[in-house]
Amino acid sequence: MLVVDLGAAPGSWSQIAAQKVGKHGKVLALDILPMDPLPGVDFLQGDFREASVLREFEAMLEGRQVDLVISDIAPNMAGNAMMDMPRSIYLIELALDFAQHHLKPGGNYLVKAFQGTGYPEYMTLLRKSFDQVFTRKPKASRDRSNEIYLLGKGKLENYTAVFPDDDTTSMEY
Repeated sequence: MLVVDLGAAPGSWSQIAAQKVGKHGKVLALDILPMDPLPGVDFLQGDFREASVLREFEAMLEGRQVDLVISDIAPNMAGNAMMDMPRSIYLIELALDFAQHHLKPGGNYLVKAFQGTGYPEYMTLLRKSFDQVFTRKPKASRDRSNEIYLLGKGKLENYTAVFPDDDTTSMEY
């Protein structure tokens, strides 16, 4: 089993994924922040928005399709929803685009999102990309927090692309 963790630092999701896939699986992790080495996890430090970093990370796949993409990626929040929401949506759109291009048909995608501007449109893309979509608000999350986790199960072969032109240079922010 091959798992990709986007926005991996400090490494808790990668650590759990590595334990679940065991010796016969692999976890590839990416984050702009440093992360301590973990057994069973190959880590690349870099900015996911940069095409050169994305290409380097894709090379780590060695042409393999991914079983699961997990993403806890989020921008540094400024406390201003007018700035924070578009930046957050952009990052999870990039994560979904990665999943669309690299997940096996039937693969799964788990992402942390924030409800607000752009969220309904993102959910539409997600529903067009996966057979089933589930939402969960963690018990640890405050009631007034707009944090939510989304699980796309069963990647569809025919989906609505996030970035239809498939030009990786358009991913630079």
